Amino acid sequence: MFRNASRPARWRAYAVGCVAALGIAAAAVPAAAASAVDGNDRYTAQEIHTFLQDFYGEHGPGDFARTYGISPQLKEKAAANPGFDVLLCAQNIPVSIDVGPVTTAQSARVGWATVSTHWNGGEDRADFTAYVDLDATRPLQLLDVDCGFEG
Repeated sequence: MFRNASRPARWRAYAVGCVAALGIAAAAVPAAAASAVDGNDRYTAQEIHTFLQDFYGEHGPGDFARTYGISPQLKEKAAANPGFDVLLCAQNIPVSIDVGPVTTAQSARVGWATVSTHWNGGEDRADFTAYVDLDATRPLQLLDVDCGFEG
């Protein structure tokens, strides 16, 4: 049941002030984000590293990352390999994940890093390469994953 009560005028003024402050903060975000990319509208190695860390998390990408954080071609690759997690180059969930240093090829407009998955309580390790589009006119997206073997 909802309560219908009139709110005092001071609450309305407070609410209007908060909305105005949020509007100013929201307007500042694109300017701050735009200044983080290099002069050629390309993401930097640090931004790619942060994206990959957020994408993979501690145990692998979540549903949101799998839906919105990968390219259409990678979605097709994942769909063509049922029973195998193409994004992790594995069949199971790892104990932990580390992202190595990022290399960027500005002319190819791609960046990549070695992603290490740890298994069996952290004793075993498997590495694969994750590729990210550098085009800062689009949202960051995982382009491809090279597991180092056919699969």
